[in-house]
Amino acid sequence: MTGRRPTRSSFLRRPSGRSRATRTGALSAGALVACVSLAAGCGVVPGTTGGSEDDPITVMTWAPQETGATNKPGMTSFARAYARWINANGGVGGRQLNVLTCNDHNDSVTAAKCARRAVNEEAVAVVGSYSQHADSFFPVLEGAGIPYIGGYGITNAEFTSPVSYPVNGGQPALLAGLGSALADSCGPVSLVRPDTIAGDQLPVLLDSGLTSGGHERAQDQRAAEDATEYGGQSERALEHATGDPVDPGCVVPVLGDRTGTFMDSFRRAREDYPDVRTASVLGSVDQTTVNASGGASGPYEGAYVTGWYPAVDDPAWNGMKKVIEQEAFGDNDIDAADAGVQTTWIAYTVLKKVVESLGDGEVSSHTVRRALDGGLKVGTDGLTPALQWTFAGKLASVGFPRLVNTEVTLQVVRQGRLVSARQGTVDATRTLQNADVV
Repeated sequence: MTGRRPTRSSFLRRPSGRSRATRTGALSAGALVACVSLAAGCGVVPGTTGGSEDDPITVMTWAPQETGATNKPGMTSFARAYARWINANGGVGGRQLNVLTCNDHNDSVTAAKCARRAVNEEAVAVVGSYSQHADSFFPVLEGAGIPYIGGYGITNAEFTSPVSYPVNGGQPALLAGLGSALADSCGPVSLVRPDTIAGDQLPVLLDSGLTSGGHERAQDQRAAEDATEYGGQSERALEHATGDPVDPGCVVPVLGDRTGTFMDSFRRAREDYPDVRTASVLGSVDQTTVNASGGASGPYEGAYVTGWYPAVDDPAWNGMKKVIEQEAFGDNDIDAADAGVQTTWIAYTVLKKVVESLGDGEVSSHTVRRALDGGLKVGTDGLTPALQWTFAGKLASVGFPRLVNTEVTLQVVRQGRLVSARQGTVDATRTLQNADVV
């Protein structure tokens, strides 16, 4: 989920005193050789013939794959499927779409190489991507003026950089919204999160929601993000969460792909303790995770999970599902319920509408940014509120000037299925305004 602590170049520098988050701060053989030389695991989906006579639009999508921590192969796989689908249906604004993909390997050096390739290939945007190494790739994109549309929201830099256009509220909104939901329903709360630089922001965000509801702060349990078992962390979390015999507590693991590993250890450890409730955020828990853990008989039954978007059975996802059915049926990397895939779909929806707003004009990184910075309001067919990016937003004062979508959904696991816990969304704006993140 987050970078390893020894990587001291992260934009999130650990402050003295208590842990808290800080502000951050062509498709030819030659292109393929460049990809190999960068050792970044890149790929290309070229535009087909028969479209506009204008030059194709080149973009990039990157995400980590084949690592010991969080992997998001569905994001790049879906980006390639989207390119095949959009090109078969007339392209973007009449222009063909070239999608470059890159594997950042959860490594800061490779993340920078991916960004430099986007510059060399004259990409007009990086779209629907995931990387925790913002300190490595954002300086490259900022230097070239390439917009970063629809990052996953894993780093604070995605909500501060002038070239970032996030489509969700990232970890800030998820954790703040979850804290608000748990304040009225939990006794002592234990947070289990990665022992990393970027992981240091998570307690502050969860606590902002808890304290807004009059609850005490959570106990902060650090854990290795690539561990193979979490027995010790499970026991310490349970000891704290069961400390009040009258008011059962909650254990909140937010470990990305390793959340399932934690829950395997937690399932065994909890047999010796009173009952507690579990809770997490989308990205650490989804329907696939619940299924793999045993469904209704597993440790997630009754757990709260906050997400950014409507449940996957909402009709608003029909467009994304159509792309998967037509261009990626049978691709096991692509799961319609995966938050990374969903974010990539929304990010490409934004790109499409930006390009269409340019009409017959030039499509470049400059014109795309000019449209986004010029007040363009982008609808996402009900998956998010209308998106419009500005540096004068409600959360600029707490270090999140680019965070424009503060809505989160609250889901719960009932009979082994993730379903809506309440109608509509929760707005985390006020909670984040009171967070100690500056």
